Amino acid sequence: MKKSAAVVCAAGIVFANPLPGLAQDVLTTHRLSAALAAEAVSEAVAACAKQGYHVTATITDSDGVEQAVLRGDGASMTTLDAARDKAYTVLMLGAPRNEDTTGAIVQRMGQTPSAGGLAKLPHILLAQGGVRIKAGTEAIAAIGVGGAPGGDLDEACAKAGVEKISGRLK
Repeated sequence: MKKSAAVVCAAGIVFANPLPGLAQDVLTTHRLSAALAAEAVSEAVAACAKQGYHVTATITDSDGVEQAVLRGDGASMTTLDAARDKAYTVLMLGAPRNEDTTGAIVQRMGQTPSAGGLAKLPHILLAQGGVRIKAGTEAIAAIGVGGAPGGDLDEACAKAGVEKISGRLK
């Protein structure tokens, strides 16, 4: 009986504070406002439209949840998934190596992007067109663009969306 009481007591201490000295009771996170997210996707779609490309732009928050989506005139249905997945990919795969674009991730991975099974993970799209959005050094969101006739063109439009709001990212 004493042994089981000691185990229960020890388990209670572990669950009460699993990482002594590291626990925080309240976490602070930062997000784009709806207005800034809408402005960024609008600018990205407009930048591509000026060049004759029919694209979709999507902003995902730091958890990978869609916050803003704009499907440009003439953009196909497939651009919706491509834009979302590019934004998600740069958030999830860019963080460990501080890579700010899916272009940087694709370049690092070389000609075998399926290495390690990453290409089979849900919503991972190893193609240019995703850009992390930062407030200082903190990645708070990402924008993905899909639909231009090349990932480099998608990425340029995504960067135009970030540039439009960059002065207000504090």
